[in-house]
Amino acid sequence: MAKKETKSKPKKKAAPKAAGKIDGFRGKSADELTTQLAAFRKEQFNLRFQRANGQAENTGRIRILRRDIARIETVLTEQRRAAAKG
Repeated sequence: MAKKETKSKPKKKAAPKAAGKIDGFRGKSADELTTQLAAFRKEQFNLRFQRANGQAENTGRIRILRRDIARIETVLTEQRRAAAKG
């Protein structure tokens, strides 16, 4: 039997899912971001303990938190640089 030749369509690059998240963070003040950062770090700490004890139910949440923490730190750095630049 001969193989059928199929033309594959070129894949379109999807828009980054995080684009909306970082814009949401950019719309907040430094105080709000600092408060949210502390909450995320506390949640991350608790999830690390749950994972170590084998009690973690949603292990994917750890990855999401780590990335959200990085996004907030990035926005805070941007705000600090903009304020310093004047």
